[in-house]
Amino acid sequence: MTRSTAREIAVHLAYELSFTALSPEELTAERLTEERFETLSAEDELYAAPPEKDQAAYIRGVVRGVAEHAPELDGYIAKYARGWKFERIPLVAAAIMRVAMYEAMYRDDVDVGVAINEAVEIAKKYETPETVKFINGILGSFTRGELQ
Repeated sequence: MTRSTAREIAVHLAYELSFTALSPEELTAERLTEERFETLSAEDELYAAPPEKDQAAYIRGVVRGVAEHAPELDGYIAKYARGWKFERIPLVAAAIMRVAMYEAMYRDDVDVGVAINEAVEIAKKYETPETVKFINGILGSFTRGELQ
């Protein structure tokens, strides 16, 4: 499994955090099993093979980090989503931005440019072109405003 695939799975799980009562640890324990991947593989090639040890640790770390830093990450999204209330932002878009921002701020093993580019590529799979531009704009403003 590539890091890009692991990142996309982390986005799926970060999205799921928005509407589950499970802790990040419980969620990843349930979702990162061979049985779960086998079940989902027929629906989505993303789940063709379960993550290896390193990729599973990466996914767990990102999902846990997104959950732990959610208020901070959501604050940045709201700050740079000029003219939008956070509640109006689609949950998938928010999950994509949370993962990218978390990686950019807290993961030493992820280049900021890679985190942003990957977020935009993931967004292209799940969101409208207008929402992709919105995500790209927020992440660009966030990078310029907070990381430089």
